[in-house]
Amino acid sequence: MMDIEIGAVSERFADLVWANEPIASGELVKVCERELSWKKPTTYTVLRKLCEKGLFQNVDGIVSSRVSREAFYAAKSEQIIEDSYRGSLPAFVAAFMSRKSLSDAEVAELERMIDAYRKGE
Repeated sequence: MMDIEIGAVSERFADLVWANEPIASGELVKVCERELSWKKPTTYTVLRKLCEKGLFQNVDGIVSSRVSREAFYAAKSEQIIEDSYRGSLPAFVAAFMSRKSLSDAEVAELERMIDAYRKGE
């Protein structure tokens, strides 16, 4: 399992990169200034740290992901379940459902996903 832990602010930055990639680092600075009110040094510091973690790469001034948004959030979800529910997906679902009712459409979607899993799709 991927072990990439980042804070909420870095996660917002990562979402900007994923939404705009591939993106020139200079353009990324402009996006971060507009969206996050960051100065150039802040953008480059956070980018460097996330590149060191293996999430992104900056090759010849072009920033792109090494880990997709989907893979990152899947790993994050797995980590939450592992850390908070001892790896038990049913325990997580039970805790979630104890605080929030599922709509008929959500129940149907979950059933569809389980059926597809059983069929090996």
